[in-house]
Amino acid sequence: MVAHDGVSIVLITYNDMAHLPAAVESALAQGDVVREVVVVDDASTDETPQVLSRWPRDKVRVVRRTVNSGGCGAPRNDGTAFAQSPWIMYLDSDDVLPPGAVAALHKAAVAGDVDFAAGLCVRRELPEGREVPWQPQLFTEAGVFSAALRPETLWDTLSVNKLYRRAFLDRNKIQFADDDAHYEDFGFTAEVYAAATRFAVIPDRVYTWNVRRKAVVQSISLRRDELRNWRDRLAAHSRVTATMRETGTQKLVEASERKFLEHDLLLYLRDLHRRPAEYRQGWWTAAREHLMGFERASVMGATATARWAASVVALREEPTGLERLAELAADPPRLTPPYAGTAAEPLWDDSPPGIALSGFAGLTTGRLPINIEAQVAVAGHRMTLDLYVADLYGRLARAGLRGCDIVLRDRLGRFERERPATLGQDADGILRARAVVDGAALRGTDVFSTWDVWARLSFDDGAISTVRVRAAGGAGLGRHLVPDLRRAVLLVQPYRTANHSLAVRVADGPRGAAAVASARFRRRGAPKKS
Repeated sequence: MVAHDGVSIVLITYNDMAHLPAAVESALAQGDVVREVVVVDDASTDETPQVLSRWPRDKVRVVRRTVNSGGCGAPRNDGTAFAQSPWIMYLDSDDVLPPGAVAALHKAAVAGDVDFAAGLCVRRELPEGREVPWQPQLFTEAGVFSAALRPETLWDTLSVNKLYRRAFLDRNKIQFADDDAHYEDFGFTAEVYAAATRFAVIPDRVYTWNVRRKAVVQSISLRRDELRNWRDRLAAHSRVTATMRETGTQKLVEASERKFLEHDLLLYLRDLHRRPAEYRQGWWTAAREHLMGFERASVMGATATARWAASVVALREEPTGLERLAELAADPPRLTPPYAGTAAEPLWDDSPPGIALSGFAGLTTGRLPINIEAQVAVAGHRMTLDLYVADLYGRLARAGLRGCDIVLRDRLGRFERERPATLGQDADGILRARAVVDGAALRGTDVFSTWDVWARLSFDDGAISTVRVRAAGGAGLGRHLVPDLRRAVLLVQPYRTANHSLAVRVADGPRGAAAVASARFRRRGAPKKS
């Protein structure tokens, strides 16, 4: 029997005894609005049952499956059926709910008389602690909406940052797919958006999504090196688009396909050049087949860089230009030389069939996918950055590049350092800049820190463009041990990241140097992937 009011939190777990207690405690700490926590144990083989015996059954009710489902959908459905409150929220055992999250969602849902309420989810990278909001542009202010009037809502494919009215789910027979396919959230949230008359949005942080990249068993979102992961994502997106077509609202169909082009496609393209040949071909073939069914309006309405990347995949039968595609898919995007065609008719490359960079002429200066490469030289504390600014078909020269600053951002998002660069131009018209950075100025509060290198360009037309700097090869990359009178030693390491960007590691003092040595030892001793 359903209780008169309150919330049931459905928490699913499988062999996660280490993280489960924190998840349960975060749910119990939500206050009186939570009537029960329903934990569905998906046939764990570790000590999860013993861990769950810690809490009284009047607050933590346990459902134990005898056979593992292989996914997240079936246990969530089981928990929903078992729950006794009129409002449902979902939680995974390796994540946590921030204090007050459920109360904030419940208040908004009741006040707006809506079918569900959604709030901000934050991805927290562990163990570093770096936090990145998920689709923050959707949660800037409170309001009540419908998907038809807010198509961009489809970018939020998570099921866990929402509070659902139980009667709404039951009336529309909305459930998770109960097979072992990944990305079950996609289909579930699509049905929720399609069926909801009204939903509330609040800017509050309501869910903390813990991302553990070094975990023995990776979460589904991190298994992009598995071809099955890509195929499951394509199948999930096909279900989303089919659901949107059933609504009869063309804007929702186009929004679904644009989201795929601007997010899913680019996300996988960033790493495709590092995958084995068999994976690359399988990924490419599946992607081409998927893109063939897209509406022309969806493709033309996507960002220019997403449209160009989709055109390359759709029009070339074999994987090609993968490193260049990875740069185009970066955030922010970079279009690396050489530049084929002409300023009037720019092309992706010189190979047939010609792939036009459609819409290039209409891009404002601040939206151009500018490429900047840096050569690094280190002498003592000082790092000299010599920047080469690739002039996209003469667009930067015509816009009047008038200023350049180097911006170094602490990887954890806490600090920022800015240094001016002097501009120059070669006899051949090549744009260049030079900046000098004092490595000692990159000391933070930690003995070991990492800084990403950006360039902020300003133009005569008032445009500002902030570009992630690429690292060119050279002797400047690598560790540089610098004597320091104040702290005995300073270790400065400019290096090239996996996506070719320039970053700088700084180890401050003996403890910092020891931390670097320890990390290097762990990497060398880590077991290789089979």
